[in-house]
Amino acid sequence: MATIKDVAKEAGVSVATVSRVINKSPKASAASIESVSKAMAKLGYRPNAAARALVSQSTNTVGVLVSDVSDPFFGTMVKAVDTVAHAAGKHILVGNGYHDANEERRAIELLINSRCDALVIHSKGLSDQELIQYASEVKAMVLVNRHIPELADRCISLDNYKGAYLATEHLIKNGHQQIACIASSHAIEDADERVKGYLAALKDNNIMLPKSYIEYGEPNNTGGENAMTNLLSKSLSVTATVAYNDYMAAGALAVLEENGISSPGDMSIIGFDDGIIAKYLSPRLTTIRYPIHMMAEKAAELALTLAKQEPVEAQPMMYSPTIVKRNSVKSISA
Repeated sequence: MATIKDVAKEAGVSVATVSRVINKSPKASAASIESVSKAMAKLGYRPNAAARALVSQSTNTVGVLVSDVSDPFFGTMVKAVDTVAHAAGKHILVGNGYHDANEERRAIELLINSRCDALVIHSKGLSDQELIQYASEVKAMVLVNRHIPELADRCISLDNYKGAYLATEHLIKNGHQQIACIASSHAIEDADERVKGYLAALKDNNIMLPKSYIEYGEPNNTGGENAMTNLLSKSLSVTATVAYNDYMAAGALAVLEENGISSPGDMSIIGFDDGIIAKYLSPRLTTIRYPIHMMAEKAAELALTLAKQEPVEAQPMMYSPTIVKRNSVKSISA
């Protein structure tokens, strides 16, 4: 592999001149740029990215941490960050954390060691204190879907409690009282807040249901299938179900169909996220819109602003979910 010394020898210039050309120094003459460029092409020399970063103090990269990039929700998040980064002339590096503290820690350490200009982090496994420590080290680190009071000006979050409350309330307004909840089994704040929102809406409308109306599962199609199967096995008088996300709702709908239970005729169901799948299920899924694309764009813009050490304008940091009404909820009002 060719070295910078090989390039200097081939071009007939000093190593310092090659370095100036590589780092686009205004001191590099047109003649030296031409000779060095030809030498680099002939030898197949590629500048060391880490070394260039030390000189320029920029790698032109934005680090992104998600739970699992194969999940369409996080795919949307990554795409939004990439769009903002691309417009700023930067690329992205992506790490998966799988909602696991060790995996998240390894991914963040890798992104930091890669000298990313800014970080957009979706972390559910690490403690507030550890994230605060990382944020003190990386001034251009912004959190998505996480609110830490000490980092309030660098947290872009969603009111998950309100979203689940809205979903449950919508069913109640349509005459339902026997409302089940398909919740995520992941030990994360989102899951807890959505169950709390569901329970609060029931309580505020004087509806008392046993804990057996709540079933937990992995936040995917299979988890939704298993949770709905368990609910049906209990022979509960359920007329509607609130699902943790659209994929769990999709799995639940599949089980209903397999068991000859029509939706929304026999059971209404409402999802969460408003992912692309919601529009193409049968019935088309009523759901809670999670504006992750908008939130991720805002997080990336904020992170890049902080990286440039520019003033940050006051802006909303917590987003509010909204309901998207389609065809999976039936009114049973008299």
